[in-house]
Amino acid sequence: MKIVANNYQVQDVMRIIREWTELTQKEFAKSVNRSRDGIQKYESGKRKITFETFMMFCRKHNIKVTIEKIK
Repeated sequence: MKIVANNYQVQDVMRIIREWTELTQKEFAKSVNRSRDGIQKYESGKRKITFETFMMFCRKHNIKVTIEKIK
């Protein structure tokens, strides 16, 4: 599956990534050593996520992040 992240808010991308893993918030949180509450806050936009943390989540779940310059 593929999305154009430019079309989404950060919290929406977080939710999409978790949904791609087919894990609940609780299961996803456990897999990345976070609390379910923390994951819920990322997905609702109540907590900002750093790029480093975002990339760690992606690497952990084999999600490739590609940045492309549009001509």
